[in-house]
Amino acid sequence: MRIYTKTGDGGQTSVIGGRVRKDDARVEAYGTIDELNSFVGQASALLQDDRFKDLREQLSVIGQELFDCGSDLAYTPAAQQPYKTHAAMTERLELWIDRLEADNPPLERFILPGGSPPAAALHVCRTVCRRAERRVVALTDEAEINPEVLRYLNRLSDYFFSAARTANLILRVDDVEYVRGARVFSGDKDRQNEQEQGE
Repeated sequence: MRIYTKTGDGGQTSVIGGRVRKDDARVEAYGTIDELNSFVGQASALLQDDRFKDLREQLSVIGQELFDCGSDLAYTPAAQQPYKTHAAMTERLELWIDRLEADNPPLERFILPGGSPPAAALHVCRTVCRRAERRVVALTDEAEINPEVLRYLNRLSDYFFSAARTANLILRVDDVEYVRGARVFSGDKDRQNEQEQGE
């Protein structure tokens, strides 16, 4: 089987239900999710130590689910295919986040990406995830999509934030605090994800 088909040489690509330009908002959205999945694979490769077994297993599940998200976004209305991304996937992310945050140290300041190489890689995942979310939001102005994809991505960036802090905790490396700002968190676990400014 040949990897190249030459069918995209004119700047178009196939989606489920037709063909579109390669800069179409739909392609941009699921392409950014594909980019995110590559960074998830990179982060997982940095978590080979047995101490990261749980995180590694979670990232393996996330990789599969991101492919589901991309697949859902590749459907045009004409395709009429059943969606793969569902609410239970987001609920599982919330469970994982709660478990991670139960052990993570309280936040007092905003933190910067870094600390240890695994944590830095997970912060890259977080920021690319936020960009993927923005691309999906932009797509909703043009097309109907599975709304569970947007919910999943919104929660996933929070997961990467918590996972990055857990990676530093496991390695006994401090998070990198933003020292030019005041202490903005009370240490209340319920408010820690305000770092993400997520909703």
